[in-house]
Amino acid sequence: MSLMLEPNPTQIKEERIYAEMGLTDEEFAMVEKILGRLPNYTETGLFSVMWSEHCSYKNSKPVLRKFPTTGERVLQGPGEGAGIVDIGDNQAVVFKMESHNHPSAIEPYQGAATGVGGIIRDVFSMGARPVALLNSLRFGELQSPRVKYLFEEVVAGIAGYGNCIGIPTVGGEVQFDPCYEGNPLVNAMCVGLINHEDIKKGQAHGAGNTVMYVGASTGRDGIHGATFASEELSESSEAKRPAVQVGDPFMEKLLIEACLELIQSDALVGIQDMGAAGLTSSSAEMASKAGMGIEMYLDDVPQRETGMTPYEMMLSESQERMLIVVKKGREQEIVDLFEKYGLAAVTMGKVTEDKMLRLFHKDEMVAEVPADALAEEAPIYHKPSKEAAYFAEFQQMKMETPKVEDYKETLLSLLQQPTIASKEWVYDQYDYQVRTSTIVTPGSDAAVIRVRGTEKGLAMTTDCNSRYIYLDPEVGGKIAVAEAARNIVCSGGEPLAITDCLNFGNPEKPEIFWQIEKSVDGMSEACRKLQTPVIGGNVSMYNERSGEAVYPTPTVGMVGLVHDLKHVTTQEFKQAGDLVYVIGETKAEFGGSELQKMIYGKIFGQSPSIDLDVELKRQKQVLAAIQAGLVQSAHDVAEGGLAVAITESAIGANGLGATVKLDGEATAVLFAESQSRFVITVKRENKEAFEKVVEAIQVGEVTNTNEVTIHNEENEVLLTVNVDEMRKAWKGAIPCLLK
Repeated sequence: MSLMLEPNPTQIKEERIYAEMGLTDEEFAMVEKILGRLPNYTETGLFSVMWSEHCSYKNSKPVLRKFPTTGERVLQGPGEGAGIVDIGDNQAVVFKMESHNHPSAIEPYQGAATGVGGIIRDVFSMGARPVALLNSLRFGELQSPRVKYLFEEVVAGIAGYGNCIGIPTVGGEVQFDPCYEGNPLVNAMCVGLINHEDIKKGQAHGAGNTVMYVGASTGRDGIHGATFASEELSESSEAKRPAVQVGDPFMEKLLIEACLELIQSDALVGIQDMGAAGLTSSSAEMASKAGMGIEMYLDDVPQRETGMTPYEMMLSESQERMLIVVKKGREQEIVDLFEKYGLAAVTMGKVTEDKMLRLFHKDEMVAEVPADALAEEAPIYHKPSKEAAYFAEFQQMKMETPKVEDYKETLLSLLQQPTIASKEWVYDQYDYQVRTSTIVTPGSDAAVIRVRGTEKGLAMTTDCNSRYIYLDPEVGGKIAVAEAARNIVCSGGEPLAITDCLNFGNPEKPEIFWQIEKSVDGMSEACRKLQTPVIGGNVSMYNERSGEAVYPTPTVGMVGLVHDLKHVTTQEFKQAGDLVYVIGETKAEFGGSELQKMIYGKIFGQSPSIDLDVELKRQKQVLAAIQAGLVQSAHDVAEGGLAVAITESAIGANGLGATVKLDGEATAVLFAESQSRFVITVKRENKEAFEKVVEAIQVGEVTNTNEVTIHNEENEVLLTVNVDEMRKAWKGAIPCLLK
């Protein structure tokens, strides 16, 4: 829309044009009051994106305040591009997770690729070198042609971007449930390393300092992407394809190297990624955080399309762009530095003292708005919350154990369920060895990368069983954090902190808001108990299609510190004769389990229970045993229960199996999904030392028969399976469904 055709302030009000941009009547009245006049078209656009849920968290802030965000190792909590945690030796780990759900539903390849690009920029804008990527994906059932297409394209998009940019994609999770059919979830996480003195903030300090634009040019892609992410998907969403940005990983690779060199220069004052809401959010937030203002001359914005209006330039979400503030008089150094990498660096404004964001275009002022009003003064809504109708019904159900006729066939079928089956088809498309720091590759409980120049490693994982959270948001929220920590511990790491990606339906529906509140309550309690503060994250609401919400999916991304690489532990059996232990008790808990879904085609009843004190005690014992060198393999018991966990530990080993004896009702001991359980193997000579440290029950031993045999307490064989046969079924399940 050219400037001549833009509606005037009176038309914007009378024709309610602001409503098309996503502002409510009350919000528009607030804007009018803040400005003391009616806003023009550009100003209305600035408020509409900055006050969207995606940028302002206006519906979720009251809930997010419950998260513990501080800890003795936390150097930067929520509020900057990414959180930072101290790992000793003057080093720190920087990490964050973000969603790119709505774009991926419409344009899966670019939606996923730009999700990866955006989260990488959040990490290097803090001054850190990105060293690893993870993701957490949700799709509908793979039988549907549309889901197959989305799945294949999303994975290709993640692989395409990550592989080109040269950062290893080392881990993640994929789950399949019917509720994600119309609204897949694509959550990307990036982990970086930094020295303490290199930490940078996105703040525009120093009146008179220069505001520069660096990176790719601005086009019309992604305009109103933040607003688009703050509404439900519908049939008309397909028409919003132009709102999906296009990424260029080779440009971003150059941008990383240029920015990391820039960070070593004392000319740099502040740096921020142009992410959601593009130039608007980066300028308003950098000014607001520093208590300053910014003046920008939009004619100087590098544009790749002709005739762009101030509105379009400010709201574009073109990729691979950063906004930086540099000391006055040092601009040429910056231009030269970026030129060396073939990138543009353009002076386009200056820092002012009066806290205003002023925009000029063709010699006239086209917007004048208080920076704080955009960045900090969005209204905060305390949404009505109402317990979901299904919850009481599920809580009152007496849990019945599903009827299983043939244990061996059931195990074989469980291993072929896409949520449990091997994800090799996915991660074989990722380059997970680039940079040669990856020690534990995808497919184990957590990935581990080495911290170069030290004996330390970083363990990392993404987790969330959204079925449990649907059945019981508070308990499920606790389980999501506990399972992430369990995965870190099994890999030999001490859990440090989490980033989260809260994926939910429409918060304006009281039952959805109740799910948000309760799951955050559960997560917060677990974070406090396990001492893993939340250092940043992302909220993705309105994940609905035709009124049907996804399961509440608050994904947890966790990083742990492996104090010595000698402690790194993996899930596969190591040698015949080792003793097999089970830690934790098994109850007949099948609510939300893979077995329940497989047999009944739906989930219902109560989620598994969790006692956080017991969880913490067991994690501490297992980690102590691993650090004392007493553990050969460790695997957390998750989807599919003990039978699946034991079989997975055999599948990962060559030619090994196990003979074990499990007490209790057969279906429960084999397939129930009780929490706080581990399968551990220990060398025979370490038996006594291990049992002094860990409360565990020895259930059998590792064999070289290539078979897993499980007996009951009467010594009757419940099942015997050939490991090669199981491996073939487990590895072949997803490729087979995609054919």
